[in-house]
Amino acid sequence: MTTATYGSVQAHPQRDNRSRYIDLMQRCLLGLLYEDPAQDPWSDGAFNREQRLYGRDWPLRAHSMIGKLRMDNLGSAVEHVLSHAIPGDFIETGVWRGGACIFMRAILAAHGVRDRVVWCADSFAGLPKPNAALYPADAGDEHHTHTQLAISLEEVRSNFERYGLLDEQVRFLKGWFKDTLCAAPIERLALLRLDGDMYESTMDALNALYAKVSVGGIVIVDDYGAVASCKQAVADFRAEHHIDDPITDIDGIGAWWMKRA
Repeated sequence: MTTATYGSVQAHPQRDNRSRYIDLMQRCLLGLLYEDPAQDPWSDGAFNREQRLYGRDWPLRAHSMIGKLRMDNLGSAVEHVLSHAIPGDFIETGVWRGGACIFMRAILAAHGVRDRVVWCADSFAGLPKPNAALYPADAGDEHHTHTQLAISLEEVRSNFERYGLLDEQVRFLKGWFKDTLCAAPIERLALLRLDGDMYESTMDALNALYAKVSVGGIVIVDDYGAVASCKQAVADFRAEHHIDDPITDIDGIGAWWMKRA
């Protein structure tokens, strides 16, 4: 499995100061520098480099759990948007400790971009209990029982501050997606990254935000290959709106497509 690239944009091969900074940010956000242990229910509590690279554990201290391949993919998406002047802001729906959003803000800083905002949407209280009556695909979902997934807004803001990246280009949307995303003062998006795990969370984000994604913009679904209900929400939304843009796998878990119309 390989990380996808966008158009002609590749990960920076040259070791210039910009790419060094972005690479260092990535390794720090993923916990690859200090190799912190895992805290998920299925790991043995030790650091496993392969698991971390593929984003298959929940780090104890690191600020992102998406793994190197999905973070490489995110970096390529941001670079594509910038190099092709795709208009709009960036958003992640489901930010955990904020690592992916911090990474996006870091890339904007590295390029000296001042006219885009990184939106961080989350309940900052974990995932909702499944509403099986409205969303049968979520029946039995247990994400809400994992306290490790409930990270406060104050902690996420503090994580941005640790990297010197908390400023007016970072904005937070606190609450359940059904209550916050439709009313969010977002005019246009160049990058939409979904990490809500559940059918309801994924569908709420797509319904509220997909129409705001610019043509040529990128949609990334973090749990597409790992959570059946998430994949079903994507399939249902695309079918309803007659979207046939090709979906590309990232690492067996995440996937992406480019909005072409």
